[in-house]
Amino acid sequence: MNAPAPPRTQDLSEGLLGVALLCIERGDLTSARVTLRQAVASGVSVGGNASLFHGAPALEFVLGRAGRADNGVRDVVDRLVTTRLEAARRRQASGALPRLAEFDLIRGLTGLAALLLTRAEPPPLLEQVLTHLVSLAQPVDVGGRTLPGWWSMDGPGHEEILGGHGNNGLAHGIAGPLAILSLAARHGVQVPGQRDAIEVFAGWLDSYGCRYWVTLGELTTAGPLEPLPARPSWCYGQPGIARAQQLAALALHDPARQHGAENTIMGALTDPAGIGRITDATLCHGLAGLLVVARAVAVDSPAPDRFAPLIEDLAGRLAADLDRLPKPGFMEGRAGAHLALDGTNTTGWTRALLIT
Repeated sequence: MNAPAPPRTQDLSEGLLGVALLCIERGDLTSARVTLRQAVASGVSVGGNASLFHGAPALEFVLGRAGRADNGVRDVVDRLVTTRLEAARRRQASGALPRLAEFDLIRGLTGLAALLLTRAEPPPLLEQVLTHLVSLAQPVDVGGRTLPGWWSMDGPGHEEILGGHGNNGLAHGIAGPLAILSLAARHGVQVPGQRDAIEVFAGWLDSYGCRYWVTLGELTTAGPLEPLPARPSWCYGQPGIARAQQLAALALHDPARQHGAENTIMGALTDPAGIGRITDATLCHGLAGLLVVARAVAVDSPAPDRFAPLIEDLAGRLAADLDRLPKPGFMEGRAGAHLALDGTNTTGWTRALLIT
C-alpha cells in the first residue's frame, strides 16, 4: 500500500496558504492567523521545490499581503533565490537547455522575481534575476540548429518532449518572463537588455502564441501556424498570453500592440466555442481566471467600457458555478474563485498571477 501524500498546507496553489490569502484580502486577520498557523505547523520548505507557490516564498507572499513579512522570512527567501539563480547560471554555462522549472512562474525564477517585485523596496537581487530572464532572449545552438534560449526538453508535467518545445503559457512558458519584465519596467526596475528581451518574447508570441506550445517540427514548418481548438484560460491560451502582450505594449509604449492584444482578449471572451471549453470556475483554467484577466485588461485599456458586459457576464457565470468546486485552495479551488468574484485587489493578491 502506498503511503499517503503529505498534506500540502504550505502550498499557495491548493493548500491553506491560499485560504489565508482570501481571509487577508477580506480583512479577516483573525481567521488568517489561525489558517496560517495550520499551514506552517509541519514546517516550511526552503528546498528545491520552494517557489512562489510553495514553501517559504509562498509564505512571504501571503504575509506580505497583510504587511507582515519580516526580515527573517525575506532573508530565507533571498538565500533560496540566490541558490536557484546560481544553478541557472551553471546550467547556462554548461550549454544545456533550461527546464521549465528553472524560469517559469509556478516553480521558477519568474515567480520568484514577481515576489521580489512586491516588496516595498525591491532588492538588488531582483535585478540579478531579471538579468537572467533577459538572457533567455539570446538564441542557442543545439546540434547545428538555432533555437530560442528558453527552448526546453521537458513539458509542464515533467514529461520529456522529443526535440523539445517552446512553451508559450503564462504559467509555464515565455509569456511569464515577458510579463514580469514588462511589469518590472512599469515599476521603474530596468536592467540592460530588458527592452530588447521584451521585444523578442513579444515577437515570438506574435508568431506562435496561437498555440499552447510549439514543437521542433512546428517550428520548421513553412508559413504561419494555424490556431488549434483550445480552452481559453489564464494559465494557457489566448487570455493569459494576450495580457502579457498588453503589458509588453505598455512597457514599450506601443499603442498598436496594445490594441491588438486587447482585441485578442475580446475575441477570446466572445467566442462561444472557446468559452464552451471552460468546464470549471477556477483561477488556473476556469471562469475565475478569465474574470480577473478581463478586469486587469480593462483597467489598462483606453476603452475600458467595452469590457464591462463581458466582465458582468463572467461574474454571473462564476457565481453560478463556484459552489461546485471541490477543493478549498487558490489556483484550483474556492478561495481563488471567491477572490475573483469579490472583485477587490486591496492587497495586490493578483500579482501572484502576473497580471498586475
